[in-house]
Amino acid sequence: MQDDVAKILITSDDLRQRTLELARQIEADYQDRDLVLVCVLKGAIMFLVDLIKELQRPLEIDFMAVSSYGASTRSTGVVRLTKDLDMSIEGRHVLVVEDIIDSGRTLQYLTDVLNLRQPASLRICTLLDKRERREVDVPVDYVGFVIPNEFVIGYGLDFDEVYRNLPFVGVLKPEMYTGE
Repeated sequence: MQDDVAKILITSDDLRQRTLELARQIEADYQDRDLVLVCVLKGAIMFLVDLIKELQRPLEIDFMAVSSYGASTRSTGVVRLTKDLDMSIEGRHVLVVEDIIDSGRTLQYLTDVLNLRQPASLRICTLLDKRERREVDVPVDYVGFVIPNEFVIGYGLDFDEVYRNLPFVGVLKPEMYTGE
């Protein structure tokens, strides 16, 4: 799998350090509030696990899954909810944990859905922010890394369900998804 990586964009050490920094910032912001973390599956699972290990406070977690990519390297623009929350978030402080924000369409859809459920607050934490590709302006409260417009894999991110288990964020060689 590592032979399919053009370059390592973010090392495991950098991921660990930035996750710790984000956890400290989140703890400061939610000092006296109950917190529900909503992990966007499947890509954000590794980030969520490392993040909650660093949070020294009571919290609850739940999961949602949305799809806009399929087996492509670009979002189709059509977002589908494929797994909904198991708990009510009404009146709760919710932090959405996302792997990457690209066009912003998926996150906009997700926040629209969640806001209809009347949380006390709704904030967004993303590991990666690909601002060059943004088509929809979405507020992001916590950003791990701003990255260039390259197709990234590893640390939960995939191409056609592969590469999620790489311990770093890397750029996939174009020939792996163009077939050249």
